[in-house]
Amino acid sequence: MSRNKYILYLALLLVIILACLFAIQIKRLPRQVRATVRIIPEESKTREDGAQNALNQNAANSLVRPAILVKFRGGVSPDTIRQITNRFNDQVQDEIEAVPGLVAIHDPDGGDAGALSAQYSVLPEVEYAEPNYEISIDQAVNEANSTRPNDPRFAEQWALSEISVTQAWARTKGSSEIVIAVLDSGVEYTHADLVNNIWTRPASVAPYQDRDLGTIDDVHGYNAAANDGDPMDENGHGTFCAGVIGAECGNNAGVCGLNWKTQIMPLKFMHAGGFGYVADAVEAINYAIDRKRAGVNLRVINASWGLNQPSRALEDVISKAYEVGILLVAASGSTSSDNDTSQRYPSGYSLGNIISVAATDRSDALAQFSNYGATRVHLAAPGKDILTTALGNDHEQHSGTSMAAAVVTGVAALALSAQPNLSVDELRLLLLKSVDIPPGLRGKVSTGGRINAAKAVGRS
Repeated sequence: MSRNKYILYLALLLVIILACLFAIQIKRLPRQVRATVRIIPEESKTREDGAQNALNQNAANSLVRPAILVKFRGGVSPDTIRQITNRFNDQVQDEIEAVPGLVAIHDPDGGDAGALSAQYSVLPEVEYAEPNYEISIDQAVNEANSTRPNDPRFAEQWALSEISVTQAWARTKGSSEIVIAVLDSGVEYTHADLVNNIWTRPASVAPYQDRDLGTIDDVHGYNAAANDGDPMDENGHGTFCAGVIGAECGNNAGVCGLNWKTQIMPLKFMHAGGFGYVADAVEAINYAIDRKRAGVNLRVINASWGLNQPSRALEDVISKAYEVGILLVAASGSTSSDNDTSQRYPSGYSLGNIISVAATDRSDALAQFSNYGATRVHLAAPGKDILTTALGNDHEQHSGTSMAAAVVTGVAALALSAQPNLSVDELRLLLLKSVDIPPGLRGKVSTGGRINAAKAVGRS
């Protein structure tokens, strides 16, 4: 073999060896480094330019649903969190200020949320990681000056009579000083029966500011699903609940809520299809905590929805709401299930600021669709054929533990209007004691009772 051919063969062999070594090294690179050699859509670029670019991208990504929620352990810095998520080619979409270390994470690669959660869970810096579970409303399927107000359809509202609300009104008809949040699909805040009882941010309270999501002009509440200040209802469910709590009474129109006067704060996290996600619910509660700390007299959150998986992120933020004095009234579920054996959340969390509510029918018995539980469900309230406000400035009948939870929330607002200095623990205990004991609820709820508004305000 000539010397020139020998050199040529050696050169070719060297090229082949180098190519193989390069391929092996590329394969061994971390996922986020390999991503730099891939062609990816502009909106899904990784944070190769540093943490500041990541913060700037958050606003653009605010409408992208996060894949998982991760709680990092105390002492893990924001920079370390960004480094970890960068390592997996993921993006911190939002930090939940009320719960230090809790972040919502978006995966541009669209990987399986369960696998991604498992990937983060094994890290020493992580306390827990979980998928961003879907949440559904708790509505029954296929159900649709005087203490007597002049609202033309008041006579159709059988549930108000059942819980002795006219006796309660002899002492109090509610108060515009009490703010009640409806955490749901939003509220039709222009509805003629609701418009005068919708919360408006006082001039003394600055617009909501989130480190990741920016400044929100929250005139009438917050839309966590779209990250803006317009919580207009597109589904109807939140409007149903709002009407039960505080449709304006005595206005010679429509129906009457439990409170003639109150302030309803719409917190929207559900979409027009009647579903939402844990991350958005968490951010909406985070907003409520922020408003409470800013001086808004927010006392109760109505949560007429649920999910079957226990979310630690949701539990953590509700626990933080407890710390600032906010009660959460939750629907037990509308699938005829025993919550003692098959739990529903958030109603199933063992937190001191949660009341779980079952539904009763016109005969004061447990409604056929209602979930129950001798230990996990606390009390009941009317929840079948409840006439309330609906989209399009209308009124409709609806059934479900959603409606029952709204009844208890309305009674809570009445009780607070009579005793505004009640702590969250005192309010919860008062509601649990303010019940009648019909035979049909024995063994179905822990109190054995159905709410009585007159007892809650001391008029029984």
